[in-house]
Amino acid sequence: MLDYFKNKDVGLLLARIAIGFPMLFYGVGKVINGIEPIKEMVVQSHLPGFLAYGVYIGEVLAPLMMIAGIYARWAALVFAFNCLCALVIGQSSYLFKLNDFGGWAVELLVMYMLVGLSLFFTGGGKYSLSKK
Repeated sequence: MLDYFKNKDVGLLLARIAIGFPMLFYGVGKVINGIEPIKEMVVQSHLPGFLAYGVYIGEVLAPLMMIAGIYARWAALVFAFNCLCALVIGQSSYLFKLNDFGGWAVELLVMYMLVGLSLFFTGGGKYSLSKK
């Protein structure tokens, strides 16, 4: 009976949905409310402001591609890189802090990044629109 539930492809699909769907809310929020706060953070980090538009790729396009399984491996790598950039540019002051509940202040962002990296190494599984 337990062998019936051993299906890595379902696990990969759930992982793609588990990190892609929630990240879409961050991206869509930036589409609706504007990119200006992100652009300010990027410029304060002494980087060109146009790099802020990469957030749309990392928080809208890459999650959609991961969920659908379209070039899931590469979309996951872009997604993980986006999380790393968010960590370095916007959340680095929280690296050594705890949240109100005693957890690591950046744990969610780091989990997103690590699951994205794991999907890069495993691929999207057989329940993907593009299979290689």
